[in-house]
Amino acid sequence: MSFLPEWFRLYSHSGWWHVQITYAFIFDDGTTERFDLAFTQETLRAAWPLPDKLPDWCRLEYCKCPHCPFEPQQVRDCPLVARLVDVVRRLGHLVSYDEMLVEVETPERTVSQRTTAQRGVSSLLGLIIPTSGCPHTAFFRPMARFHLPFSSPDETFYRAASMYMLAQYFRAASPEEVDLNMEGLGRIYRNMEVVNLQLVERLRGASSSDSSVNAVVILDLFAKSMPVVLEERLDDFRYLFTPYISSGTADE
Repeated sequence: MSFLPEWFRLYSHSGWWHVQITYAFIFDDGTTERFDLAFTQETLRAAWPLPDKLPDWCRLEYCKCPHCPFEPQQVRDCPLVARLVDVVRRLGHLVSYDEMLVEVETPERTVSQRTTAQRGVSSLLGLIIPTSGCPHTAFFRPMARFHLPFSSPDETFYRAASMYMLAQYFRAASPEEVDLNMEGLGRIYRNMEVVNLQLVERLRGASSSDSSVNAVVILDLFAKSMPVVLEERLDDFRYLFTPYISSGTADE
């Protein structure tokens, strides 16, 4: 028996609990493209159905990432790209600066914003890519679980650094593996740069317009910026933590 409150949008499907997040792209002509995205509660992997037939640009060997751990003999299609087929099919015709209302419903809240196609699609991809099954993007699943649509650069940097440091807390059972300097986060983002580069090449051949490509470019700007932020800008957030630094924890 479940005692989950109704507002927490979890539902049972094939014996697994799922989290559902919905993106609705509402155009000025009155039409809407709606994406109902379901994720397994146990692993936060994408759980909505894939298209019956995937296009050739989904093949693993097509623009394969040089650091991809999969082999075409075992995995025919890139799991990340396969999850983007429906997005490209339904939104790939949009021009980057086309404006529309984008409404996002998460388990916790509904967020709506009038924005450009490239920014709306970028926010959607920021949810799909971490949950796709690509090992290089799996590190961002905690951010996907607490998805923040249309986040600013500072919000993204803060959330990524906080996520990584909480991961170090969970690794504390092996103190020699704890990375308080966040060097590992820089490596994660450098690996993402490679993924984004190959993804842009795939999308250029798959989409009739530039909105999907530019959506990935926006994500890649974050990936390229993170190593610099870790070296040069973390101190910009120090003032927020003055109570911790000056007087220790609240119970002291």
